[in-house]
Amino acid sequence: MNNTSADAPRSAAGPGGTGSPDPRVHSRENPRGASGPASGQASPGSSQGSLGRPSGRRRWTSADLSLIAVFAALTAVFSVLPGVPLGAGVPITLQTLAVMLTGMLLGPWRGAAAVGLFVLAGLAGLPVFSGFSGGLGVLAGPSVGYLLSFPVAAAVAGLLSGLVLRRPRRARAVLLFAAALATSFIVVHPAGIAGLMLNAHLSFPAALAADMAFWPGDVIKNVLASVVAVNVFKAFPSMATPGRGSR
Repeated sequence: MNNTSADAPRSAAGPGGTGSPDPRVHSRENPRGASGPASGQASPGSSQGSLGRPSGRRRWTSADLSLIAVFAALTAVFSVLPGVPLGAGVPITLQTLAVMLTGMLLGPWRGAAAVGLFVLAGLAGLPVFSGFSGGLGVLAGPSVGYLLSFPVAAAVAGLLSGLVLRRPRRARAVLLFAAALATSFIVVHPAGIAGLMLNAHLSFPAALAADMAFWPGDVIKNVLASVVAVNVFKAFPSMATPGRGSR
């Protein structure tokens, strides 16, 4: 019996008769294609870096940027509050309290960004430094070492506090205090002494003696920063998660 057009099997050509395979058949046979996920899409849960390598870092969100701006403003407020003048020309202020607290709460990258934004705003001329001062002229002052160390101090405080937050909550306040105090003596005070020697033309013993006047106040400010940080972490546990603020 002769096959009619209705009885003839479908040819390999597509509906248009162009000789190309039916794409619907191809999609049913191999929905992902021969080389993996279709259209070059990455599998769920994987993040690709600029060179195609997986990356576990997340980019900052609008909430991260808002926190950076808020803590930059907080550092400025603590800076312009009236300080205690000293003979070396560097007053005792609450700046280091804000710097350590920013690093502890925001982590190293957001903390450094917030304090760096504060420093850049002051160098640009905004009166956010001690005594409502600002501008590039502060780079010639005796406090330049302390000032330029603040973004680095926030990053180090964030890194050390991140190590503390990976441990059980036992003695967390004491460990955060130790992290902040270590940051002060590893980063802030050496840079401050160098600035005093450079711009105030002090010898090392004289600069060290001038810097020692800040030590008792730094201990108190670091205690306050650690206590505040512990209470904030209790109220907002998400701020104490590992990898906070990575980008």
